Amino acid sequence: MKTIIVTGASAGIGRATAELFLDEGWTVGLLARSADTLATMANGRSNAVPLPADVTEPEAVSGAFNRFLDKAGRLDVLFNNAGIFAPGGTIDEIALEDWYQSVNVNLNGMFLSAREAFRIMRHQTPQGGRIINNGSIAAHVPRPNSVHYSATKHAITGLTRSLSLDGRDFGIACGQIDIGNARTQMVQGLVDNAIAAGEQPDPTMAVEDAARSVLHMASLPAEANVQFMTVMATTMPYIGRG
Repeated sequence: MKTIIVTGASAGIGRATAELFLDEGWTVGLLARSADTLATMANGRSNAVPLPADVTEPEAVSGAFNRFLDKAGRLDVLFNNAGIFAPGGTIDEIALEDWYQSVNVNLNGMFLSAREAFRIMRHQTPQGGRIINNGSIAAHVPRPNSVHYSATKHAITGLTRSLSLDGRDFGIACGQIDIGNARTQMVQGLVDNAIAAGEQPDPTMAVEDAARSVLHMASLPAEANVQFMTVMATTMPYIGRG
């Protein structure tokens, strides 16, 4: 049975992805802060492993990955997904607390999770595995008034490239999925804000289509890797959104 840890598994893209992998028979580590939500998701599913933890806390992340390894025996894939979209504005309007929190979750949290996955994959037998980072369209083309989100997501592209290079000697592949406007609670908030401002909101797509894209990336043989995938609402503005 293949194994995967999904961070940010309690909501949005992470939850849709975790539930799809569970349905496909994978052993799935459900990592998020909400222990109650994870317990509900795991109820009646013997292949679900709840891992309540905060991705910004190094010891909590290490402990969660070790608990999964004890339960599942190995880690084939990490879907490195946990992230936030803090209140926006121009750079002089964004609260420093929101900047620091964005960096802590969107960058430090993904670094810590990738670090633990890399360690496990490097030392397990057979050696190797796959890390899939959730970037964003904003990893390449920013939304207006989102310098904190865009900067952290651009950093994830650098993380992906570095892991892809450094993992070669250990059979560790790393790819990135950049998702544009999957219908999640976070995106719905952006839609609601646009409507409230009298603007036309961007088109959205079903979050399940994003999850199926992650499944495709995760299911490839070790000799193949999707380095970057962009999946987005068909008519979503992508080039020159500003």
